[in-house]
Amino acid sequence: MGHLHYKGYTGSVEYSNEDNCLFGKVLGLSKNRITYEGTTLDELKADFEAGINDYLNYCEASGIEPAKPYSGMLNLRISPEIHNKIASLAAQKGVSINTVIKQTLETAYSK
Repeated sequence: MGHLHYKGYTGSVEYSNEDNCLFGKVLGLSKNRITYEGTTLDELKADFEAGINDYLNYCEASGIEPAKPYSGMLNLRISPEIHNKIASLAAQKGVSINTVIKQTLETAYSK
């Protein structure tokens, strides 16, 4: 499965054997659903971008803030032992717990 990217939004790319078409949805939106389809990649991308533009135009016309996928805020539950180890490492480095976790995740996913 691939992904499309436009104006900070990411969408899936899937194929339906039954309908012989490409389709997808914008990822990371919990309350709003934006779907799109096409018979070619160019059609799929155009419908994806049109769906996002329609959504953003609707939000602007309605005076509401558009939902942003994955705000960067994450509530994480871990064991007290791991929490203690991370806090100790942060103290040794002179940084926050958040910084240790962020750096660890960036290192793990930069490969």
